[in-house]
Amino acid sequence: MKKFTDLEVWNVCIALLKETYALTKRLPKEELFGLTAQMRRCTVSILGNIAEGFGRYTFPDKANRYTIARGECNELEAYFYAIVALDFVKEQDIQPALALVSRGEKMLSGLISACRKQAGNM
Repeated sequence: MKKFTDLEVWNVCIALLKETYALTKRLPKEELFGLTAQMRRCTVSILGNIAEGFGRYTFPDKANRYTIARGECNELEAYFYAIVALDFVKEQDIQPALALVSRGEKMLSGLISACRKQAGNM
């Protein structure tokens, strides 16, 4: 792989970005600087940490960035449940986003494990 955009997890998280933006467009205008902004920053940060992890030189550094991205997936998942709890969207509306979050978390866990194994072999 030559670029972070070649990672399958990158493409999953790009789909998550699009889904997040579509959902946040449905939130009330008074949430523009609240949940909307936070959810969008979170999903962009997931992508940023994947890219940064890919570009890191050592496997422990890579694993650290992928771990941060995985934590942000959990944070974003919590926000999806929050917008349902606040009756901004229905639970079925967040299901595609939750599926992408779950898939991304699993892929990031795989990357983290692979990096940790490589770090142990050095």
